[in-house]
Amino acid sequence: MTNYESGLKEECGVFGIYDPDGGDVSRTIYFGLEALQHRGQESCGIAVSNTNGPKGRVNSYRGLGLLNEVFKGDELQNLKGNIGVGHVRYSTSGALNVNNAQPLVLNYIKGSLALAHNGNLVNAYELREKMENTGAIFHTTIDSEVIAYCIARERVKTPSIEIAVKKAVTQLRGAYALVMMSPRKLIGVRDPWGLRPLCIGKRDRAYILASESCALHSIDAEFIRDVKPGEIVTIDKNGEIHSEFMDCVIPREKQARCIFEYIYFARLDSKIDGIAVYDARIRGGASLAKTYPVEADIVVGVPDSGLAAAQGYAMESGIPFGIAFHKNSYVGRTFIKPSQDERESSVKIKLSVIKSVVKGKRVVLVDDSIVRGTTITNLIHTMKKCGATEVHVRISSPPFLHPCYFGVDVPSNKQLIASQNSTEEIRQRIGADSLGYMQIGELQDMVGDLPICKACFDSNYPMEVPDHEIRDAFEGI
Repeated sequence: MTNYESGLKEECGVFGIYDPDGGDVSRTIYFGLEALQHRGQESCGIAVSNTNGPKGRVNSYRGLGLLNEVFKGDELQNLKGNIGVGHVRYSTSGALNVNNAQPLVLNYIKGSLALAHNGNLVNAYELREKMENTGAIFHTTIDSEVIAYCIARERVKTPSIEIAVKKAVTQLRGAYALVMMSPRKLIGVRDPWGLRPLCIGKRDRAYILASESCALHSIDAEFIRDVKPGEIVTIDKNGEIHSEFMDCVIPREKQARCIFEYIYFARLDSKIDGIAVYDARIRGGASLAKTYPVEADIVVGVPDSGLAAAQGYAMESGIPFGIAFHKNSYVGRTFIKPSQDERESSVKIKLSVIKSVVKGKRVVLVDDSIVRGTTITNLIHTMKKCGATEVHVRISSPPFLHPCYFGVDVPSNKQLIASQNSTEEIRQRIGADSLGYMQIGELQDMVGDLPICKACFDSNYPMEVPDHEIRDAFEGI
């Protein structure tokens, strides 16, 4: 399943760097975010400051679109500073407008705070309502602003930003990987369940925080380690890193890494919590081949996240692996198309079938998930139109049955094809000759003994969640 019209949407990507030697960091942030572009394509932004300059002066630039669309002139030249944070966004909460783009920058009595957030809070509405009742004024419709205000309010009452952050996170419930810039410090925070990823890197004396290790590789930085669940890391002006943990530490067996980082979200060359994403997807595909064998001539994957799983299926089954799709990377984003017909047309332009690969062949088509079923239906139809005699679909995740509250844009139950149809009914609707989903019990094999969250498949949420949709809770307030 691709980031076309009816698939899942990416999460967000965060990046931060502090160079105590005084080097400008804006270009480094740009290239780090470019490596994280797959995590969010709706908006982006960079905020920087000079730790040797006036305290609290932050230069920032944000906009709607891809990095190369937003930063296309002298914007980076005007962002001078040796500490900074960046963000690429997909809107898991709050509408698509430039006010909701990140990093968020607050100027308050203690100076400034720039914050980039990946994840979703389940208690943001309650926190915001409480703040508004005491006079707070909000400028966005995203839960990230609630987090920034929590920290700023605590900072007014505490002697350091680290203490303020530690106090503020006790109020948060949900998923969050945070990268923050105070006037003299860079801070990273990971939620106590470990739902969202965050790692630490180093280049010379500069420390880096990033959503994925692929961002470190892109700037020639060394991967140091993952931020642990519930950990708060601080990089100071001396180029030293300090670590402490939240008071609400979750035992390892109750932690819950999002399994979709390994199935779909993360880039193939990333490694998260000790698990290589590429290897996890190979194992997922191999598991599908064992559970759902079929006589076929070729195994193909839907770009990009279905390719490694397809390779794993081919390796395990002995059926040759092939490339059956050409992906056009230069087509505009489908979310800005004004009508459904235009969106579907854009999908076809983005992904076309290579006729000579599938003509006259029985094809195993591997994808990472089926959400509404529109994309996979179109692909099967096109493959058969190009001469495929059979198309057997294998999905490297179980059927989506429940919404996600932690930053993955899984639609409401009514929009999920699996919540309204059996596997056989789905097979008939999408036009496949056979259909096999990953078994829930086999998901763990992808990541070894790493504790995972798979609530969108089995409703076993790691914490209490609302009984209603929270995605656009602040719209219309």
